[in-house]
Amino acid sequence: MTTDKNSGKLLESLRAQSDAMRGQDKSVKRTPDDALKDLDRRMWKSFKWLDEAIGHLAVIRPVVAHDYRVADILTIASPQFDQGFVSYRRKAFAGYEAVEYIELFYRLALPKAVEVTVPVSAAAGVDDRLRSAQLKFQYRALLDDDRIVRRGLFSVTPAITGFVKFLPDYRRQTIEVTLRNVDRFETVAVEFAADKFEDSTLEDLVRFMLGEDNAFLRRAPLVGVGARKAALLPNEEVSSYRV
Repeated sequence: MTTDKNSGKLLESLRAQSDAMRGQDKSVKRTPDDALKDLDRRMWKSFKWLDEAIGHLAVIRPVVAHDYRVADILTIASPQFDQGFVSYRRKAFAGYEAVEYIELFYRLALPKAVEVTVPVSAAAGVDDRLRSAQLKFQYRALLDDDRIVRRGLFSVTPAITGFVKFLPDYRRQTIEVTLRNVDRFETVAVEFAADKFEDSTLEDLVRFMLGEDNAFLRRAPLVGVGARKAALLPNEEVSSYRV
């Protein structure tokens, strides 16, 4: 081993040689404490990246190239990004306070209400579908020329809440990402190895949110199977993409 004898350079020299050895010798492993701190740093960096990105999108308000369909009842086509925010929570893990999760909420909307006219016999089913999609609406019965109610009118507010949750597993060194209403009315869970979760992963996520491509889903080495359901709504199912 050689060290730099210049004053103040010893630690830098040792650090450089240590990093080089870790890259060459697979037998040199990080301690659990090192792994925990590395993943926490990755999560905190991701939070700051997302927070800035969402702030820019709220100013630009781009049109999102996704169509949100509620069965054959209605379609909210190409809504506009309206607003969003990112939050996080920290928790003690093995005596070290680390990021427990990151949550991203954002709103997509169209400027005008969508009106849907249905037979009275179908009104209850449409009501259930709209509520399941978490869409706000108003309903009123329509009288025909004989003053008989045969049809009803749903006036639907075309506003969609997208949600993304990042849940790190410090023991397994993974990050589970749950996406709700990102490209359609459904929930998808994918899982990444911590060392594969980079800035480019977040870039692909935002592109997916905007409907530009779905490369984000193809990045996940593990998908849906065995994923935690903690981030889901009651009675909600998880769709899995296999890559």
